Amino acid sequence: MQETVDTPQAAPAPAAEPNRRAGAAAFRPSLARRARRALAPLPWLAPALALIAFVVLWPVWEMFQTSRQHINSYGFNLGDYGWKNYSTLFADPNLGSVMVRTVLWVFAIVAITVLISLGLAQLLNRGFPGRKLVRWALIAPWAASVMMTAIVFRWMLDPNNGVVNVFLHQIGVVHDYNGSQASWLGDPTAALWWMIAVAVFVSVPFTTYALLAGLTSIPADVYEAARMDGAGKWRTYRAITFPLLRPALLVAVLINLMNVFNSFPIIWTMTGGGPDYQTSTSTVYMYALKQFNIGESGALSVVNFGVVILIVLVFLRANRSALKEG
Repeated sequence: MQETVDTPQAAPAPAAEPNRRAGAAAFRPSLARRARRALAPLPWLAPALALIAFVVLWPVWEMFQTSRQHINSYGFNLGDYGWKNYSTLFADPNLGSVMVRTVLWVFAIVAITVLISLGLAQLLNRGFPGRKLVRWALIAPWAASVMMTAIVFRWMLDPNNGVVNVFLHQIGVVHDYNGSQASWLGDPTAALWWMIAVAVFVSVPFTTYALLAGLTSIPADVYEAARMDGAGKWRTYRAITFPLLRPALLVAVLINLMNVFNSFPIIWTMTGGGPDYQTSTSTVYMYALKQFNIGESGALSVVNFGVVILIVLVFLRANRSALKEG
């Protein structure tokens, strides 16, 4: 009996095309689900995004557009001006001294404010009679209008009958009310330091409360463990308090940097940026330029905005480094 040997035949090709179609069909619903999941928070975020677009992005765009326009002192737009407003700004003989003064203004106020606030926060974090009253009293300079505070200090420094000069006259420091010795706001150097003092006076309450919130969040058992290990007060502060206080300190410094850099009411109310722009910071000088050259003022506003963005980026970098170390 002969056996029939079946010749092996090639296996049928796999149904690649149907599988590909099935995979694409499965991918499309998956992609659609992911898109729906990603867009699900949009109705809740839309009001905030619209507010950011209207309050931040649109004014920034208009500011940039203004910096490239030729606008005369009467406010008439004479057309595109290219980058000439920027070249005019950087050739301005007052710009160098204004920017140096701005750096001094920001650094001095923030540094003095943080140093004072660190001490006050440590004090208010301890128990003592009348602590609640002191805490409430500390809010007063922060709650009051900045312009109102500046007006009060301007009256106090009046060369004729201000409280400061009356007191200095009574103790024999100031002998002539009408002399240059009594004109605190007429001398650029004295005026600048008086305005720095007012800015510190206004900034200390918020910074103190921000640092106080950071101090109260530090667990007490950490200090107890340090005492059991024999750590002294300075070592405890340096090794425990300050590192754990760093996040609150960074937030306080950032907010102070932006507030002080953009500060306008104190300087404008007390000196108007004068005499001869010698007490102007970049924000005040930007406003003063608006009266003569709106395009150059717009260019300086773009520069100021860039500085604020740089401050925020530096803060984010410092905050990320602090979190990694923590």
